[in-house]
Formats: sequence, C-alpha cells, structure tokens
Amino acid sequence: MTFTAIDFETATAFHPCSVGIVTVENGIIVDEFVTLIQPPNNLYNPFTIKVHGIYPRDTANAKSFLQVFPEIEKRIQNRVVVAHNESFDRNVLAKSMALYGLDYNELNIAARWECTVKIYKAKGLKPTKLSDCCRAKNIQLNHHEALSDARACAQLYLLK
Repeated sequence: MTFTAIDFETATAFHPCSVGIVTVENGIIVDEFVTLIQPPNNLYNPFTIKVHGIYPRDTANAKSFLQVFPEIEKRIQNRVVVAHNESFDRNVLAKSMALYGLDYNELNIAARWECTVKIYKAKGLKPTKLSDCCRAKNIQLNHHEALSDARACAQLYLLK
C-alpha cells in the first residue's frame, strides 16, 4: 500500500496552525513531516487552543501556510491521500490553498480522500473518533498532535 496520511490542527475555522504528514510506500512509513504554521494574523479561537494546546506564542515565528505549502505539495501531489474524517482535513487544505490563490486541482489528488472514519464505521466500530479507533487497534496516539494523528491514521489505514 502506497499513500500519504495527513492531519491538520486548526487555529480558527479552516486556518491551520500545524500539519503532520506521513508517507507510506509499499506498506512502510518512509517519511514523516510536521511543522507549525502561523495562521493569518496569528489569531486563535480559545476552543481550538483547548483541543490541541497550540498557542499564538508557539506560532509567532512560524512560517505561513504559503511558505509551508511546497513541503505539503511534494508529499501529497499525485498520491492517494488518507485522513481521519477526511472532509475536515481536505477542506482545511482546499480553503487554505484558495486563500493564497493556489489551484487545488494541480495537486492531482482525489476529490474525496480515503477516510479512516468511514472505513472503521463500515467495519462496525463505534464510536469512530481517532482515539477510539486507536484504542481498539492498540495504536499509540498523542491525540491532537498533528504528526501523531497522521501516523495513527496511516497505521489504521494499513490495518483496514
């Protein structure tokens, strides 16, 4: 199995403050990438801070989405992309790209990504939050840390 798993943590709505990406080639993790991202004006919703523990001070000197995008692009372009609750992460990517005038279609990826929530829901697992799926499959997780979430998603997809 060859694919890329991705997870975004957001500061507000669809503005990412962190991304984790795990590249899998022939069933083996061959690359991991994680970085903080400074959201526009470094603004955060207090609720999202409670979820992931990333504060404006953490991203005060981080690169913008536009500056980080080349790293994202080279890891997902022309690939099968997997996420846990893919519509959330896909929308974060698509809306962030649109904000900076980047063409999502140039990534040449599926309109809908592979979704581990849908896969495990179809297998009858309830509930299907990432933490629940990881507990059921004995996968280590530091929930809401982008790289840990992406790695766990990749492992879930490998076990599907």
